[in-house]
Amino acid sequence: MTRSRGRRPAGDRPVRPARQPAREPARPARRPSRPATASKTTKTAKSAKPAKPAKAKAPGRRPARPAAARPAATTRRPGRLRRRPRGSLRGSSTFRLRAGFVLIAMVLSLFGARLVQLQGIDPQQYAAMAAAEGEVSVVLPAERGDILDRNGRPLADSIDGLMIAADPSLTSGKAPQLATFLTRRLGVDYFETLEHLRAPTRFEYIAREVPAAEAREVVDDAAEKGFVGLETREDPVRVYPARTIAANLVGFLGTPHKDGSARPLAGFEDSFNTYLSGTDGEARYQVGSNGSRIPLGDNVMVPARDGTDLTTTIDSDLQWYAQQVLAETVRAARADSGFAVVLDSRTGEVLALPDYPTYDAAEPDLSPESLYSSRALTDVYEPGSVQKVLTVAGLVDAGLVTDRTRFEVPGVLLRQDRPIHDYFEHGTIKLTMAGILAKSSNIGTVMAADEYAPGQLRRYLKGFGLGTRTGVGVPGETNGILPAGADWTSQTGDRIAFGQSLSVNALQMAAAVNTIANGGVRVDPSLVRGTATLDDGTEVGSGAATTRRVVSEDAARQTTLMMERVIDPEAGVAPGAAVPGYRVAGKTGTAQRVGEAGTYDGTFTVSFAGFAPADDPRFTVYVVVQNPRNGGGGGSVAGPAFSKIMGHALRRYGVPPTGTQPSRLPVEW
Repeated sequence: MTRSRGRRPAGDRPVRPARQPAREPARPARRPSRPATASKTTKTAKSAKPAKPAKAKAPGRRPARPAAARPAATTRRPGRLRRRPRGSLRGSSTFRLRAGFVLIAMVLSLFGARLVQLQGIDPQQYAAMAAAEGEVSVVLPAERGDILDRNGRPLADSIDGLMIAADPSLTSGKAPQLATFLTRRLGVDYFETLEHLRAPTRFEYIAREVPAAEAREVVDDAAEKGFVGLETREDPVRVYPARTIAANLVGFLGTPHKDGSARPLAGFEDSFNTYLSGTDGEARYQVGSNGSRIPLGDNVMVPARDGTDLTTTIDSDLQWYAQQVLAETVRAARADSGFAVVLDSRTGEVLALPDYPTYDAAEPDLSPESLYSSRALTDVYEPGSVQKVLTVAGLVDAGLVTDRTRFEVPGVLLRQDRPIHDYFEHGTIKLTMAGILAKSSNIGTVMAADEYAPGQLRRYLKGFGLGTRTGVGVPGETNGILPAGADWTSQTGDRIAFGQSLSVNALQMAAAVNTIANGGVRVDPSLVRGTATLDDGTEVGSGAATTRRVVSEDAARQTTLMMERVIDPEAGVAPGAAVPGYRVAGKTGTAQRVGEAGTYDGTFTVSFAGFAPADDPRFTVYVVVQNPRNGGGGGSVAGPAFSKIMGHALRRYGVPPTGTQPSRLPVEW
């Protein structure tokens, strides 16, 4: 008996004739063949084995039914579809799912095996392969700190910009043509650019600090022309919105170095470069031959640390006004140049430090390099009669004279090497100490200075800060010259007493005069609010300023009263320096200039220094004009400029007149 496949015996249901598909080959039997009726399309089994007796089933199970012989196939009925034989797996949804799962498992196994190979078995080998392809090192520029005025207005600022970089492995093929294109569009050097485009690296700078819109336009236009290998990256652009305002102090940046670092060329940008720059970051990664980053290669990124803002003591509005007044003064006098200083008398903060001529920090290439520095700090000159203020203050402090001490002043004073004259001709006149200062008498000053003990005047001048740099942080500041030792002869001492045979810079002299305004206490001048660190490590600024007493408060008061007489239209020589409504104390200066040969060349430095209100000083202003050709002196040339700048400062800061009467010290006896 043949083993059935679970079909019912033929006797349980009608037997349907088997349908015979056209030309379908018979499938080989997977089990021993069943007996079947012979037909045209069926084959008789070659060997028929007797069926094994059915195994006894567990109780409760349905006994197996004997299989009936499959009826012989008959001719297919027309109009009836052939039914797929039961037990066929083709088209089964279960089969398709199983096959899909097997295929997915095989793919995932391949990925897993690859990850194990890359990360677990031989990662070093693959890292080495990545390194062999090429490494790119890119600077991540730190944003440079802003340079601000005292009110937070930017004098130098950084705005969004881009760098243009190249992958030489992609640009070398058309390097000459691309270099020509970039030279025309960006103004870069052709030969340097050609070298970058052919370099044996994967990253080269082409142009730095390019305005964003311009950089994108250049790269897009290059791509349209068929050039490949250019890209843009973030790179802040330095701008100078104040342009000429305080340009002599701010300075500017030139074209960056090849490594991308800033190239400061003048002013604060130079002296505070490290403080402003911060620290650039770096991104290093490895790329394949097509320039794409290799995910499992070395990938290191050090973030940038932005620079620190530098807040100056400059009031940009006052600076602008002082620059305009100075320019008008120099042009009107047909002079070579001029500079001025405006100090807060109480703090020593520099509110304005104009130069003329000056330059535009946004377009420095349009001006000569000689204008890039502040002449108020780099130029040395003899101060002339402004120096007499210091000489007289020291005499009063030492108890050697008072503001009313009397002198008989001859028309000429014969000394060891040469006679000393006054700027005006006179016979013997009787002047008080106040009168000597008001009339600016050289002879009277030397006679009074004879009261000093040896070395005493020099010690006072040193205390006032002469012969020593102010150290405010501007590059190129000079020390000035204050003779010492054997260089200080009796003849030299005579001339120093009235402002010759020594040299100063303008900020030194302004700070010295400000000592009188500040009650005899010298306060270090400062150009930085708070503190900041120079590249040499020195900390400067108002937060680091020191003070020292140079003369007594009474000596400063008496000197102030004498200085007020200089402005008096009857007693003094500089009525043009008066500020209507305010008490003003000041002093003129006129000195011969030393030429390139080291001797006096026949030209002059004229100046005026003073402070107001005289009885409660708020500002100290010093104006210097070099080589006026209109024949004017300190009172007529620098005095009116002083009056305009001082008046503007007092009004801008809302300083009211004190309402007291000016000094009436006698000038003659």
